[in-house]
Amino acid sequence: MSLSGNRTFVGFGFGAIQAGLFLYEAFRSGNFRRLMVAEVMPKAVMALRQSAGQYAVNVAYYDRVEAVEIGPVEIANPEDECDRELLAAAVAEAAEIATALPSVAYYTSDSAGSVHRILAEGLRRKAAAGGPPAVVYAAENHNHAAEILEAAVLSAIPRGEDDRVRSRVSFLNTVIGKMSGVVADPHEIKERRLKTVTPIDPRAFLVEAFNRILISKTSFGDTLATRGFHRGIEVFEEKPDLLPFEEAKLYGHNSTHAVAAYLGAFLGANRIAGLEKAAGVSAFLEAAFIEESGEALIRRHRGKDALFTPEGYRAYAKDLLVRMFNPYLGDTVERVGRDPERKLEWDDRLVGTVRIGLQQGLNPVRYAMGAAAAATALDKSFLDACAPLQKLLDPLWCKASPDPAERQAVLQAVEEGRTRLRLWRDAGFPNLEAFVKQGLSIRR
Repeated sequence: MSLSGNRTFVGFGFGAIQAGLFLYEAFRSGNFRRLMVAEVMPKAVMALRQSAGQYAVNVAYYDRVEAVEIGPVEIANPEDECDRELLAAAVAEAAEIATALPSVAYYTSDSAGSVHRILAEGLRRKAAAGGPPAVVYAAENHNHAAEILEAAVLSAIPRGEDDRVRSRVSFLNTVIGKMSGVVADPHEIKERRLKTVTPIDPRAFLVEAFNRILISKTSFGDTLATRGFHRGIEVFEEKPDLLPFEEAKLYGHNSTHAVAAYLGAFLGANRIAGLEKAAGVSAFLEAAFIEESGEALIRRHRGKDALFTPEGYRAYAKDLLVRMFNPYLGDTVERVGRDPERKLEWDDRLVGTVRIGLQQGLNPVRYAMGAAAAATALDKSFLDACAPLQKLLDPLWCKASPDPAERQAVLQAVEEGRTRLRLWRDAGFPNLEAFVKQGLSIRR
C-alpha cells in the first residue's frame, strides 16, 4: 500500500498510539498523500529519517502477531527551528491532526517548540490562507483533553484572529480503548519475533488489532467553508455526548486493567495474561467490572446508549477481559501498573470508580481492594502499617479539595479493602472471588 489520497495528516508524539493507531489508520485509509509526525527524541527522529520514513508496528490478534510496514512518514523535531517551520506549514495544510502525548501537561511548555505554539502558528496560517478545515484528535487519557488543548492553542493566537481560526478547526475528545505498548527489551523482542520500529531503532511498537475508537462530534460552527467536511480516518465513530463513554473507559476498562496490574504485582506476576490462571482472579475482575463498575455506570447513564444496559455492559466487559488476557499482546504488570500516585488520585480510575459506586448506593469492595493494592505498590509498608490511611492518600487528593463526608466514605472503603487484602494474603491466597463472596467480617 502507498500514499494515494489528497490530504495531509500531522501527529504530535511518535509513540505506540500515534504509530499504531493514528498514522496506521491514516495510512490504511488511502485518503492521505502526506503523513508527518513531531517527535522530540533525536534518536527516534534520526532513525525514521534514515529508514526513508518507513517503520513497523506489530499488531496483536487473538491467535498471532503480524508486523505491518507504514510509510513514508516525514518526521520533525519541534525543538529544531527549521523543523518547527515544517510542522507549522504542515498544520496549515492538514485536514486531520492528532496529539498522542504522555498527558495533557505536555500541551504547553516554555519552549518555542511547545505543541500549543506550533498548532497556533499553523492554524493562523490556515485561517489566513483559507486552508482546509481540520479536526484535532486529543488522544491523551483525560475527559476534557480537547477543551484543554483548544484553550492552550487559542491563548497563543492574537485577539482578533481567534474567530477566524475557530471556523477552521474542531478539537475532538477521544475514547481510545486500544491497548498498546513499546517493547524495549531486546531479548523479549527476539523471543517474541517482533519487528523493531526501524532497522536502527531497537524498540518495537506492539498494539492490539482493536480499532473501534469513539470521538466527539465534529463541529466548526455554521460556516459555508466547512459544511462539506468529512474525515479521512473514517473508522472512528462520532458520538454527540462522549462523556458517558469516557467514564466507561476510565471507570470500567482502565480501572479494571489497573486492578489486574496491582493484584498481579501483589502476587508477583509479570504478565497480565498470566493472571487468567491465578485462582479466582479473572472471576474477581469480571465481577468488579460488571457488578460494581457496570451497575454504577448503568444507574448513572441509563437510557443514553445500549452500552448502559445490563446486556450491553456485560458484553463490553467480557470482550475487554478477553483482550486484556491476550497472550499475544503480552502486556506487563509493570507497564499497566506504572504511576500508582496518578491512578489513586481523587478523579482517576481507582478512587474514581470507588466514588461512583458509593454515589450510586453500591459497595465497591473489589475496586476498594484494587485501590489498597495500588497503595501497597506505592508504599510496601502500607499493608501491615497501623498508620492512618489518609496520610498516604490525602496528599494525592488535596488538589481536588474533596467533600469531607465523601472523603471519609472513600477512606473507609479503601481501609476495608486493605483489611480484605491482608486477610487474603494471610490465608495463603485462596480463590479470590470465592474469598470475597464469603462476606468475611472486616476487623477495623
